[in-house]
Amino acid sequence: MNKAAVIFPGQASQYVGMGKDLYEASADVRKLYELASDEIGENIARLSFEGPSEKLTETRFTQPAILLHSLAVLRILGENMPPAAVTAGHSLGEYGSLVLAGILDFETAVRAVVKRSALMEAACRENPGTMAAIMGLAEDKIAEVCRMAQAAGVVVPANFNSSIQTVISGSRSGVEEACRLSKEVGAKKAVMLNVGGAFHSPLMEPARTGMAEYLENIEFGSAEIPVVPNVTGTAEKSPSRLKELLVEQLTSPVRWYDTTCYFRDEAIDACLEIGPGKVLTGLAKRELRQTRLHNIDTLEDIEKFSAVIAG
Repeated sequence: MNKAAVIFPGQASQYVGMGKDLYEASADVRKLYELASDEIGENIARLSFEGPSEKLTETRFTQPAILLHSLAVLRILGENMPPAAVTAGHSLGEYGSLVLAGILDFETAVRAVVKRSALMEAACRENPGTMAAIMGLAEDKIAEVCRMAQAAGVVVPANFNSSIQTVISGSRSGVEEACRLSKEVGAKKAVMLNVGGAFHSPLMEPARTGMAEYLENIEFGSAEIPVVPNVTGTAEKSPSRLKELLVEQLTSPVRWYDTTCYFRDEAIDACLEIGPGKVLTGLAKRELRQTRLHNIDTLEDIEKFSAVIAG
C-alpha cells in the first residue's frame, strides 16, 4: 500500500448494532461513548446497539453515533493503522479526518460533533426542509434546475457525490419543483430522501452561526497529513483555513466527487473507509477503478485488515 487515503462516512451510514463489538473490545472506546453520553444526556451506546432505528436516525443522535464508531476503529487499530497520504470525510465524517490528521483529539471531536448535531437539529425545526437524489444529470444542469426552481422555494445542490449522483436540498416545495424540472431535462431519476432536514443549504444558517461561535474557542493543531475539506475538494493543511471550511461546510455543498477525483489525480492506490456501512466505498468503486478499496466497520474487519498489513 504505497499511497493510501483514509475516508470517514457521514449521516445515513448508521445501523442498529453498529460499534457494539468495538465497544466490548476496548476500555478506551467505552470511555469515548461515556463522554458522548454525558454530553448528550442520553445513553448513546445503548441507542447505537439496540435502537430503535427511528430514534437513531434523529440528527442529534446519528452524528455522534457514526463518529464514535469511526473513532472506535481508529482506537483499536492503533499502531496497525497504515500511514495515510491524505484523509477526508463526508460531511460529519470530516471530523474523523481531522482526528486522523492530528488536528483534533478524540475527545474534542466528540464534543464538537455533539454540539454540531444539536445545532443542526434545531435548525431543522426552525427551517423545515428536505433533500432529493438526482441521477444522471450533469452538475451544470442541476445548478440550472435549482435556479429555475427557486421560484417555488429554496433549493440548492448539496452533495456532489459522484459523476452521476447529486443530492439537492432546501424547502419541500423547492426540492419537489427541482425534481420535476430535473426529469423534464433528462434526469434518469429524481428521488425524495427520508431525511430530517435541508442539510448543506441556506436553511442551515442558524447552525452555521452557532458552530462558528463554538469552534472559535477550539484550538486546531498542526496537520500531520493533508485533509481534503468538503467545501473545496482539494488538499489543505492550514489549521485556521480548515476551521473556516468546517463552518462553511454547513451551508455549502459537499464536493465528494471532486475529492475522489483528487485522489485519482494524486495516484492514491488504496482507499480505506473507516466506520459504519459501505456508502463511500460504493461511490469509490465507480470513480476509483484502479484503487484497492477496504471497508473497516467491525472487529472482524480490523482483524482481517491487520493481518493483511502484517503480511
